[in-house]
Order: sequence, then structure tokens, then C-alpha cells
Amino acid sequence: MVRLALGSKTTPFGAKPSMIQVTVLPLPGGMASSLAITLDALNTANRVSLNGGRPAPFSVRTLRLGHGAAPVFGPGDLVILPALGSTSDLEVTARLATSAVRRVARVVAQAHAAGATVAASCASTFILAEAGLLAGREATTTWWLSALFRRLYPEVTLNVDRIVVTDGRVISAGAAMAQMDLMLSLIARFASAGLSEACARYLLLDQRKSQSPYMAVNFLAGQDETIARAEAWVRANIERDFSMDEIAGAVGMLPRTFARRLIKVCGLSPVRFTQRVRVEEAERLLETTRLSVDEVARRVGYAEPSTLRRLIRRQARRSPAELRRAG
Repeated sequence: MVRLALGSKTTPFGAKPSMIQVTVLPLPGGMASSLAITLDALNTANRVSLNGGRPAPFSVRTLRLGHGAAPVFGPGDLVILPALGSTSDLEVTARLATSAVRRVARVVAQAHAAGATVAASCASTFILAEAGLLAGREATTTWWLSALFRRLYPEVTLNVDRIVVTDGRVISAGAAMAQMDLMLSLIARFASAGLSEACARYLLLDQRKSQSPYMAVNFLAGQDETIARAEAWVRANIERDFSMDEIAGAVGMLPRTFARRLIKVCGLSPVRFTQRVRVEEAERLLETTRLSVDEVARRVGYAEPSTLRRLIRRQARRSPAELRRAG
């Protein structure tokens, strides 16, 4: 492969001075949309750069392992895993045990050892962990697989609120459609922030930094019987003020034990867990009724409407008025 040198001149997008070798590793049974997003984003970056009068920043190859010679990687390369496409804990664990996925994990580990940066989204972040690349690192994955991820890889610092997490030469992203967020992050890192922004405008994409607006606490709680009972108790008592010790007592646990259980299952403290339940109910009322914000706040246990407004903006990334219009 010929690497094109861009010289010392700056480009319209401030691009880096060499072409990057990108290897995309489609997974057997993986999400076709995630693969398409990966290739389309790289192609868009190349075309936008060419239209600006500069060379394309990325040389892209798509490799399906098991066909031909083993791939060779070098320092500065980029290896991308599109989404695995699994829809349940059982399916994820079954896919991780297949020979095809184990082969991909070995290749990813070899690429990283050779100096490449590796990136994955959704359930494919489990493959990064299986390859031994996330131990002692910060990472993210799709929010609804977070409990399984924490059980399998307690040595990883999981930050499920983030859409994209970069830790050295290992980059992870959230759910399958976060593949585009991952690609824009990679374009910014390997080409330039200006080119990434140009691609986002070209593709009509908004910047997103958090998975929080998409997380459903009842789904996470439902993965553990005790936490599910705690969630039901909070909803039943949502209009009144109560202590975190009361929740723990309602499910027959000591407060510290309950807090540890919550972190393990949901990645939330008791206070954040309760806030999420209250805000989810507030969002439902704002979207489905004409109740005032003051009345909604009262019904979900907040004496001060300003507190609810602040939490909605932090969690939903929208104002109460925007939620009402969306409903």
C-alpha cells in the first residue's frame, strides 16, 4: 500500500500529515447498519477532504477473518469493530464463545500490540475486553448491557453515561447507532476536528455526548429481582420525601449492601437511582398530560420545581417545555 505524504502544509480542516491505514473487521452476524455507518463515515471524510483540495486521509480495507493471509498491522493504524448485533445477555455470552469471535479478539489484541488503535461500539466492546485490552481502563458499552459487562469484567471502569470513551489507544462507544458518534470521534482524532465537524454537517448529525437520555432505569432494575422491588417501592412512594435507608429497608438489605448492589446492577448510587425514577415519571407526565411543571414536580416528590427542571436538563438533555412539545 502506498502512503500519501501531505507535507507540512495545513489543510482546510487542519488534517494530520499522513494517510491512515484503517482496517474494518465485520463480525459474523454483526449489524449491517453499523458496518455501513463505518464505511460511509470514512468515505464521507475522504470525499469532503478531496473536495477541499486535499488528499484523502484514510486508506480503508474491510477484512473478513478466515479468508486469505493473516492481516498485518503497524503503529498508527486504526482497527474498527462494528456492532456485534446481539439483543440479549444470553446471546452476547453465546457469541463471545464462538470460534469466529475468539479469532477476532486475538487479531484485535495483535493489532493493539503492534501499535494500532482499536475501536468498537455496542456489544463489540465486549470483544475488546475479551482481548484483554480494557483491564484497568475506562470504557463504555450500550447502556442495556451494562449489568452484564460489569459482571464479566469487574476490572474495567465502566462509564455507561458516555457515548464515546477514549483511553489511550482503546476507544469504545455505546449502542449500535453510537457507531456514528464513534466514527466522528475517530475522524477528529486521526484527521482533524474540523473535518469531523464538516462530516457531521454534511450528514446532518447533532453532537451527542451522553447515553443518559436513552437509559431506562426500569430495564436495568429488571435484571435483578431485589433492585426491581426497590424500583417498584420508589414508584409507589414517589410523591413523598424518603431516605435512602428506607429504600434499603423496604427490600430487606443494609444500606451499604443495597448501595453496592445498585452500583453492580445499574451503575448508580441510591440517590441517582431515585432521581432517575422520579425524572422518568416526570417525563411521562409532561409528555402525556397538560399538568403544569409545578404540579408534575409535586407528583414526583419535589417541593421545588426548579430542582425538577435542573434534573430533567441534566438527564434528558432537554427542558420540560421541549419534552412537552415532543409528546
